[in-house]
Amino acid sequence: MARQVLALEARLRACSNVRAIGVRPNFMDYSQEEVGWIRDAGKIYYPTAFYADLFDAVGKPTFPSYHTYKCTQDKIKQTALFQLAGLPHPKTRVFYGKRQKARIRDYFSYPFIAKEPRGSAMGRGVYLIGSDADLDAYTHDRHVAYIQQYLPTDRDIRVVVVGSRVVHAYWRIAMAGEFRSNVARGGRISLAPVPEAAVALAQRAAQVCGWDDVGMDICCHDGQFTILEANMKYGREGFRAAGIDYFQMMERMIDDGQI
Repeated sequence: MARQVLALEARLRACSNVRAIGVRPNFMDYSQEEVGWIRDAGKIYYPTAFYADLFDAVGKPTFPSYHTYKCTQDKIKQTALFQLAGLPHPKTRVFYGKRQKARIRDYFSYPFIAKEPRGSAMGRGVYLIGSDADLDAYTHDRHVAYIQQYLPTDRDIRVVVVGSRVVHAYWRIAMAGEFRSNVARGGRISLAPVPEAAVALAQRAAQVCGWDDVGMDICCHDGQFTILEANMKYGREGFRAAGIDYFQMMERMIDDGQI
């Protein structure tokens, strides 16, 4: 009989070998039986950002890793980590307060990209800034401005790394007139072969950054592959398009001890 693992989040609830008990910020709301399961578990799956650091503090392994949760939906930390590790990444700078925001044009020429620095996903909070009016609208009443070099392209590559291996890679092609290739923004999935160099870059970046459940977004600019951002809450549309049963895949990886 396959071993059963313990999860807090419901992401793997459809897996037959996962017992998902839910997330309760008040730890005392867990029953005594559930507390026993948590304390006895060799690893906790999908503990959420709230519990990941607490489990790390007491030496309890998690999947995804504590480092993965630290950078979830935090573009500022991701960029700093890419820069620290020397990984290819578009020119990016964060500006704080009125005095710094007034100097954005000293560093970037139109057009460029502006993003919500934290909490955004699926292409939301990503803006193509092409004029002073666009920039004023983005910076108005915003303390932190996350500004990135615009790399003109109609497609990018999503490479999904789970554990230590690449489990899927596919193209995302933007719809006409749209600068974002996100499926949620009308992007189309293509299963055409993905260059090995892009896959290798994603795998290396995930390893260097300590991320073990991530969708890396990569584009090709001037003949070089570069990492746009990392998505720890990636969608499963690419898996469905390729006929991959995501939950069966995760079940096997748990059974095999890969995650």
